[in-house]
Amino acid sequence: MKLRTLLVTGALALSALAGVAQADTTQPVPYQYGMPLHVAKVISMSERPSRACKVVTADMKFIDTAGKPEDITYSKMSDSCNFNN
Repeated sequence: MKLRTLLVTGALALSALAGVAQADTTQPVPYQYGMPLHVAKVISMSERPSRACKVVTADMKFIDTAGKPEDITYSKMSDSCNFNN
């Protein structure tokens, strides 16, 4: 009986640790002018859709030259500005 309790408790503890390891709790770092990025590979670039031509906050996820994933936010003109004359 004690062995079964020990095995169930161990299995629950391992599954809890696996869930914590997979959780992405990092917040994107705001880009500051002159900040070195050392981008090796861009994973994704995204921004909130906007119909107006204005400054929006965008997000870039990338792998740096050390192989570590990074996430930054930066300000840019919305994509809708590309279609306005």
